[in-house]
Amino acid sequence: MQKIGFGGSCHWCTEAIFRSLKGVTIVEQGWITSDGENTTPSEAVIVGFDETQISLQTLIAIHLHTHSCTAAHSMRGKYRSAIYTFTSKQAGAANQAIQNLQNEFEEPVITKVLPFQTFRLNEENYLDYYYKDPSKPFCRNIVNPKLKELFKRFAEHISPERVDHLA
Repeated sequence: MQKIGFGGSCHWCTEAIFRSLKGVTIVEQGWITSDGENTTPSEAVIVGFDETQISLQTLIAIHLHTHSCTAAHSMRGKYRSAIYTFTSKQAGAANQAIQNLQNEFEEPVITKVLPFQTFRLNEENYLDYYYKDPSKPFCRNIVNPKLKELFKRFAEHISPERVDHLA
């Protein structure tokens, strides 16, 4: 099993997106810090995945297409657009994937590839936030549109049983 970190929007949204995918074995939701320039914690997830079922490049494409990866908005401290890597090989692959995907966006992708430093798991009552009750207003109004976008672009990678309530 491989693992990679993603941040960019609310960790409840990010968790729901990655929990909906085939080949993803675990999604841990909380706060990640990085070595280097971005040492403050930011909402993020760690995704464990089986690379024989879903590639790192596909996960990165999904990440970029399901959050505002080109927007330098005022909440970027809390919602850092980042890919947190665990090895230098993974960092190289992530940087290459962003370059390869840039032509799918009108504006420059601002997502940073950062070395993972620490992770703090969210409180138990917030874990699996979406799938515990997708009928909550936040889930219906914020998460569902992201999942619908995911389904449109990446249907072949979605576990149908995870999103059948959206049909």
